[in-house]
Amino acid sequence: MHFIYSEWNNRFHKNSGKSPFDTLFDLFQELLTISGGDVSQALNWLNQIDKEYKITDQFENGYGLGDFIDELKERGFIRFDEEKSSMIPTSKTDRSIRQRALDEIFTQLKKGTAGNHKTSHTGRGLERQPESRQWRPGDDISQMDSTSTMMNMLKHSSIDHFDLREDDLEVYHTDHYTSVSTVLLVDLSHSMILYGEDRITPAKKVAMALSELIMSNYAKDSLDIVAFGNEAWQIEVKDLPYLKVGPYHTNTLQALQMARHILQRKKNANKQIFMITDGKPSCMIENGRMYKNSFGLDRKIINKVLDEAVACRREQIDITTFMIAQDPYLQNFVQELKEVNKGRAYYSSLNELGGYIFEDYIRNRKKRVR
Repeated sequence: MHFIYSEWNNRFHKNSGKSPFDTLFDLFQELLTISGGDVSQALNWLNQIDKEYKITDQFENGYGLGDFIDELKERGFIRFDEEKSSMIPTSKTDRSIRQRALDEIFTQLKKGTAGNHKTSHTGRGLERQPESRQWRPGDDISQMDSTSTMMNMLKHSSIDHFDLREDDLEVYHTDHYTSVSTVLLVDLSHSMILYGEDRITPAKKVAMALSELIMSNYAKDSLDIVAFGNEAWQIEVKDLPYLKVGPYHTNTLQALQMARHILQRKKNANKQIFMITDGKPSCMIENGRMYKNSFGLDRKIINKVLDEAVACRREQIDITTFMIAQDPYLQNFVQELKEVNKGRAYYSSLNELGGYIFEDYIRNRKKRVR
């Protein structure tokens, strides 16, 4: 694990309008996420950064790290766990980190109204679109496009006789809101921290932000999260900030199987899988034992993964893969996965990942009434 620091900008701090606590809390949350929820480690890193860049020297009234730690306790962000004999983050911290991730991710997105998920069903009181279409029996007359209807009528009318026909009538396109069930798959294989590049922290941030978005704005949606390495396992939203990469292979097959089984139990008509990964499928469970190929792209494993993608397609479950690696062999596999599932794939840098996943989540539901 390594960090890249820049020179502390005192002018920026003074103009930021943040209190000493908020300034340190921003940094603490970032370090806590990287440390996998280890409060002691995060505070140790914070102390090292403070010594090198003299952050607290810029604060008035002598506010230091001791004051910051006391305030963390007073505000309920950390507490002492007697069983572990150490300080641990509270649920308040979990929520704060998710909200921070959401705010950070949304600064990358283009301006515009996010709205809610849309379907191809009409409904009263919904946002009207600027485009119109020919009226059909059963359409809401309040959505009549009077200008287009008038222009259609004038094409076959005279100045002395206005001849309004049924096929002249046009109504505006409308959208209807729907609920969506999503399973987010997060790759925790060892490649997520290999080669000196931290890929897991951006992936966790996206997962945290997506969960906060859904819980805050889409109350009828559901989000389940599955981590996968040698095996796949379901986790709670509160565990997201503190996920750690292990010495794991990449069991993409079991992750997709678990996601499909979770979605089978959901009542929402719209079901989808988002998978954030940088690794080639390299293992699977066969007859109770692990079959693995550390080099990845073993055709035996790949074919099983593609079969699972076809099973998802039969159950109308879309798979969207967010690939955070540039390996051409890996991209070829993702292309195969996309084709058999009729899903989508994004090849993104770590900086682009948040923008891609959020634009896809919000936008790909936007279907116009035919």
